Amino acid sequence: MAVFEVVMPKLGESIIEATITKWLKQEGDQIEEDDAIVEIATDKVDSEIPSPVEGKLTKLHFSEGDVVPVGAIIAIIDLDGEGGSDEAVPVKEDKFKKETKPETKVEQEILSEPKDKKIDFPASDRFYSPLVKSIAKKENISIDELNTIQGSGKDERVTKKDILQFVDDKKAGKVSPAIFASTPQAPSGKVIEKPTVTAGVGDEIFEMDRMRKLIADHMVMSKHTSPHVTMFHDVDMTRIVNWRNKVKDQFLQKEGEKITFTPIFVEATTRALRDFPLVNASVDGYNVIKRKNVNIGMATALPNGNLIVPVIKNADQKNLVGLAKTVNDLANRARNNKLDPDEIQGGTFTITNFGQFGNSTGAPIINQPQVAILGIGTIKKKPMVLESPDGDLIAIRHMMILSLAFDHRIVDGSLGGMFLQRVAKYLEEFDTERNI
Repeated sequence: MAVFEVVMPKLGESIIEATITKWLKQEGDQIEEDDAIVEIATDKVDSEIPSPVEGKLTKLHFSEGDVVPVGAIIAIIDLDGEGGSDEAVPVKEDKFKKETKPETKVEQEILSEPKDKKIDFPASDRFYSPLVKSIAKKENISIDELNTIQGSGKDERVTKKDILQFVDDKKAGKVSPAIFASTPQAPSGKVIEKPTVTAGVGDEIFEMDRMRKLIADHMVMSKHTSPHVTMFHDVDMTRIVNWRNKVKDQFLQKEGEKITFTPIFVEATTRALRDFPLVNASVDGYNVIKRKNVNIGMATALPNGNLIVPVIKNADQKNLVGLAKTVNDLANRARNNKLDPDEIQGGTFTITNFGQFGNSTGAPIINQPQVAILGIGTIKKKPMVLESPDGDLIAIRHMMILSLAFDHRIVDGSLGGMFLQRVAKYLEEFDTERNI
């Protein structure tokens, strides 16, 4: 008899763990090949793990809500459907991939702890992985000390390498006592306390779902991280509106998909980012990372009211047809919760569309660790003054307001203004004779 070990798969290049949100099968259930057995979550993406074999589910190693490292065994399937075997079948590489053995003695000890053991660590407004918290507890690192570590991971998360380096520096006497209080202080020195919120009679109280909590934390972190400046620019979209009206039926018939304004915005933005590469960057302390790739995130509203940002990788290398297909594919799969974790990572610049809700414009919040975000307003017909050889005249034009929020640590007003103006220029000078 043989058993199959189901492991937490590697879900993305920088993802080291996932949360088990719901078991779809229970111990004792008969499993068919490709049956979904568990729902998992990483950052903003929810996924299902299918079974690559059929048999009987005999053991669940984790409970709902547990955070599980990549490569950990999460369940056992008896291939003979009877149970009681110790002979394990190797995991298929094309379905699941086990991580290599831990590199450090500390990590080996942590991962060898009982699966149901809960890490007792003080609460923090900053996210720390179970491995980082375990190392901190083992090395007697306080929460205040942990909060001072500059993270090198995604969204400035503290990685194993960061905390182990901190431990070495602390032992060598290179770390000063933590001087940052966990609670912010006003200039007068008094602690700034959060306002007391009370519920009135008839008020409804409900807890944010997991995604909304992540969004809330990310937005607050962004405003604390970057000094935001927002600029606005009027854009005449008449040429683009007329061109799209002319080709949309032909495009649908030829490509089997609709062409929206979004791929046109992405195309103009990527051209401007190539002209002003410092807007396609990140800030790490006093270092600036100028990105080689142009990966455009497009903020997408979900049916439940939450927001997700799928990323168009190497957007500057795609033509308009390629962008249109990619935009439609990512948007559709985002709304149906079918995105892969890698498809919401690696963005270097983000576009958000306020206009889809009929709004004229908005001041977006930067998607860290990027340094700028472009807001798209709704397109409206407006009377505009136009210059002509015979003098000025008033005409009805399709107008739109672009907004650019940028990180003033690295993007000054002149750079932000020139970039925004360049995007507008590419839109207004759109070639209406181009074929697709």
